Amino acid sequence: MIEVRRLRIRSEKQVLVDLSFTIGESLALVGESGSGKSLTLKALIGMLPSDFDCELEIDAPFDLRRGETVAFIPQNPFTALSPMTKIRKQWFAGEERARELFEMLGLEWGLFDRYPPELSGGQLQRVIFAMALGNDPKLLLLDEPTTALDPHLREEVAALLVDLQKRFGFRMLFVTHDINLSAKICREMLVIRKGRVVESGESERILATPKDDYTRRLIEASFARREFRT
Repeated sequence: MIEVRRLRIRSEKQVLVDLSFTIGESLALVGESGSGKSLTLKALIGMLPSDFDCELEIDAPFDLRRGETVAFIPQNPFTALSPMTKIRKQWFAGEERARELFEMLGLEWGLFDRYPPELSGGQLQRVIFAMALGNDPKLLLLDEPTTALDPHLREEVAALLVDLQKRFGFRMLFVTHDINLSAKICREMLVIRKGRVVESGESERILATPKDDYTRRLIEASFARREFRT
C-alpha cells in the first residue's frame, strides 16, 4: 500500500489541492479539467513547477522519485517522444527487453527502427507502454493516457492495462476525466473537485450508486460523450 497523507499544493497562498488517499492495487483519480488531478500526479514524482508550494507525506515501500521504481505515461502519445528520432534511439532498457515487450504487446519488431510519426495512435501508445515497463516499475502513473485516442482505441487501451497489471503486478494510479472508462481499469476510485475529495471507494459501487451530485454528473457526461461518438 502507498499512503499519501496531507498533500497540499498552493499557488499565491491559495490552496489548490488538499488530499489524502491510498494507492492499493489500482486507483483512479477522477475529475473534470482543473480539478487538480495532474497537479497531484506531478507532486508525487517531484515535477511540480517552481511557482507551486507543496506539502506532502508519503508512506511507501519504495521511493516514488526514482526512475527505476516509478514509470510515468503522459497524456498524449503523439507528443511523448521525439518525432525526429527513431524509437530505437529513445529506448534505454536494452534490445532483448525491447523484443520481449514488443512481442508481448503485439508490436511488429520492425517498428523499433521507425520514427514515431510513422506509427498509428494505437501502435505508438503500445510503444510508450513498453518503454514504461522496460525497467519493471513498481508503480505506473498515467495522466489521461486515452484522451488523444478514438473511442475504440480507448477501450483497447483499458483492456491492455488490466492485462499488463495482471502480468507485471505493478500498482497503478490512473488520472482521467472519464469515470466510466476508469471503472473498467481500476478497483478503487477517488473523485475530486477543486482539489478536494468528493467521493471515494470501490469503482463498481461508485458507478452503480454515486452518493454525490458531482459524481452523478461525471457519469452522465461520460455516457453522453460515448453515445454522441457512436
